Amino acid sequence: MVFERQKEAFFAQSAAQKQLVAASAGSQYSCEVGSPKFYALCAFGGLLSCGLTHTAVVPLDLVKCRIQVDPDKYKSLGNGFKVSIKEGGMKALTLGWAPTLVGYSMQGIGKFGFYEAFKNLYGGLLGEENAYLYRTSMYLAASASAEFFADIFLCPMESVKVRIQTTPGWETTLKAGAPRIMREEGINGFYKGLSPLWARQIPYTMMKFACFERTVELLYKYVVPKPRSDCNKGEQLAVTFVAGYIAGVFCAIVSHPADSIVSKLNANPGGGVASAAKELGFAGMWKGLGPRIIMIGTLTALQWFIYDSVKVAFRLPRPPPPEMPESLKRKLAAAQ
Repeated sequence: MVFERQKEAFFAQSAAQKQLVAASAGSQYSCEVGSPKFYALCAFGGLLSCGLTHTAVVPLDLVKCRIQVDPDKYKSLGNGFKVSIKEGGMKALTLGWAPTLVGYSMQGIGKFGFYEAFKNLYGGLLGEENAYLYRTSMYLAASASAEFFADIFLCPMESVKVRIQTTPGWETTLKAGAPRIMREEGINGFYKGLSPLWARQIPYTMMKFACFERTVELLYKYVVPKPRSDCNKGEQLAVTFVAGYIAGVFCAIVSHPADSIVSKLNANPGGGVASAAKELGFAGMWKGLGPRIIMIGTLTALQWFIYDSVKVAFRLPRPPPPEMPESLKRKLAAAQ
């Protein structure tokens, strides 16, 4: 009974907060935070940001995967491009574009759309003061929760993509590759890489969102010479891009060993996670880190830029960096 009353009070408070935001925003925003339209447009922004950017760097991703799976043949980024073009021409660099576009578009829906939902949920449960004090933990929890579901959307297409890119003589299109996996391995063939995908993507996404949120906060506090409210949209998007690139570098480093295992596992359908890790060895897990830092840094910066641009274009609420609530300031002042 007590829990039910607390739950009713929480949702009543949330509704009141949303009404206050909507009333104060007036015609400035097209919807309010937490509304179905808000989440739908955030998911659409995620679809564009992840789908377009990952597809744009397919050539770099292809060489990176080949370096991870066969480092003796593809010795470096430059050598990898040279060997791939020599064997298959320029067209070979586009292998896997279709599953990349489909898979990462679906992942973007879950990654960004669910992140906004979980951040709003966890922030409401923590309360205004705790949400500020423990905001980094809140970002980490919300992004991890979102990526758990996003990877379920991504995994089937990731399985097809890696096999197209790294298995000689295998199918070269999504149309032929997906039915072949279903025919030879069943539905498990699409999801056998899910656990290492979680191991790669969840730490990656936690770093991506938490590092981005805190970097934006620090840039406005110590680098940008004026408050965010005084910056025009172009200046705000420039800060978004810089913060996104910084976050992307850390993302690549944190998630690279698991990324190598995913590539190895999908290139050798009969193996398991432990055998793939053993075969790669510690040093092998870090092969291809250089091109992946370039790829992920650029990707992450562009993804945040596109996502924030979608918010601007559709007039979605874009809250400024968090500030200490007045109630918490009074408590701290009283304690001194």
